Formats: sequence, structure tokens, C-alpha cells
Amino acid sequence: MTTAALEPRAGRRCQNVLNSLHATHYFSPDLAREVGAAGITHPHAVNFAVRAAAFGAVGPGAVAAAFYNYKYELVARHVPAVWESAAPGQVLAARARAVDATLRRLLGEEALASAEMAEAARLALRATEACSRGARPLYAAHADLPVPEEPHLAYWHAATLLREHRGDGHLAALMSAGLDGLEAMVTHTATGKGMAPKWVFTTRGWSQEDWDAATHRLRGRGLLEENGELSERGAALREEIERETDRLDEAPYEHLGPEGVARLTELGAGFAQAAFMAGAFPADLIGKG
Repeated sequence: MTTAALEPRAGRRCQNVLNSLHATHYFSPDLAREVGAAGITHPHAVNFAVRAAAFGAVGPGAVAAAFYNYKYELVARHVPAVWESAAPGQVLAARARAVDATLRRLLGEEALASAEMAEAARLALRATEACSRGARPLYAAHADLPVPEEPHLAYWHAATLLREHRGDGHLAALMSAGLDGLEAMVTHTATGKGMAPKWVFTTRGWSQEDWDAATHRLRGRGLLEENGELSERGAALREEIERETDRLDEAPYEHLGPEGVARLTELGAGFAQAAFMAGAFPADLIGKG
């Protein structure tokens, strides 16, 4: 029997909507409240703790390597000190409570209890069955965590696994392309789809001087124009990076199959749109300005 092939970028589109719902907790006041109650209050420390807690009480080197686009000095300012305030297990429990509260607030009880949410969780978890641990540290660490019983939390968990699986592969593609963490962000921002510079400075620890130096390096390689826009060569490199990321991330979506991917994308888009309309993200998060 011949298996139907996925449409080009079908996996990418599916993961994009799943990632949108995953990312809501990073901007949620519920996260600051729950993790703050566990003893971690600085916004940077909260960010490092919730994403790295699946590793255990690791040091700054492991976090900087796995996160890739954060300035090491910023990471070292908070890690491993953050584990003195709350153990990784406490952080994971606080994150779970925050995610639950965030999804209830953004989507509403009816959506969380719906047949559509249960279906989305089943489909997303099925896709994760084909994910691989090799050379994917953030995915592998989160894959060792138990699957929550409630459908909306199971869906969020699966979305997290698929997000980190793609993300780990994306870092391999960036390294192969010769882009360091900040250069990757500069070029992504130049596409118009990446994080605005002010958010890079606020959340990643880089300065305007660092940004300008990276821009200068990229111009020297012919990847950026003088006005900061991607050159033809730069645009081609970014597209090649995304294609390679797609290739490295194709297994879970091939496993789910075209119909399953299409349905999961449809369901995920509905949940992501509802969260967006409920104010899940800052209005100025994405853009070149």
C-alpha cells in the first residue's frame, strides 16, 4: 500500500500552531505567580528555571548550550543559583500549575473539556511517538517527564515535546549554516518573523552594541544589506535553514500522516487563535523595529 506524502511545509505549519500555544505560558502572569511562590522571582531566573528544570540542577554551560541564543553571562548570573531557591521538581510542579491556569484563562473551561481538545491531545501525542532523542537534549529531557492525564495538559505537553524536537534540530541547522546564537536572531528578525530587537535585549541578555557587532559580521558575509534587510544570499540561507529543519523534524509528522497532520493543524490553529485573541502575547513581540 502506498502511503500519501505530506505536503511541503505541512509539518512546519502544524508545529507553528502547536508552538504558539506552548509559548503562551512564557508571557503569562500565572507563571510569575506560581514560580514566584516557589521562591524564584527574577524574570530571567523564571525563564531559565522553567525550561531547564527537566535537565535537573544543571549549570550555566548546559543551559547556554541548549538554549543557544542567550548570552552566556546572563545565564551564569542566574544558573545554578536558581536551584538554591527551588529544586527542579518544584519548578516543574509550579510550571504545570501555571500552564493549567493560563489555558483555563485564555481558552475557557468549555474548550478545555471539549472533544476537540481531547482529539488534539491524542493526535499530538501520537506524533511524538516518532520523535528521537539522539542529539536533542531539550526534547530528550522533556520526553522523560510523565504525560499529564488531563487532555489540555497532555496537549500542552505534546506540543512542548514537538516544539523542543524541532528546536533542537533547528540549532543543528543554524550551526551548520555558521550562525551563532545572536546572528541567528538578527537574521530571523530581518525576515520580519522574528523577535523584535527590544525583546531580544530584554530577554536574551544582548545589548545594542552586541546586535550592531553581529550585524556588521553578517554584512561582511554578504547576508545583510546596509539597511539591515536580508540580502538575496541571506534570504536564501534562511530558507535553506528552514528546509533543513523541516527535514530533521519530518519523522513525527510522517508518522501521524497527512490526514492527522491536517486535522491537528486545524485544531491547533483554533486554540492558538483563541489564545492570541485573549491577549496571550505582547503586541510588539514580533517585528523588525
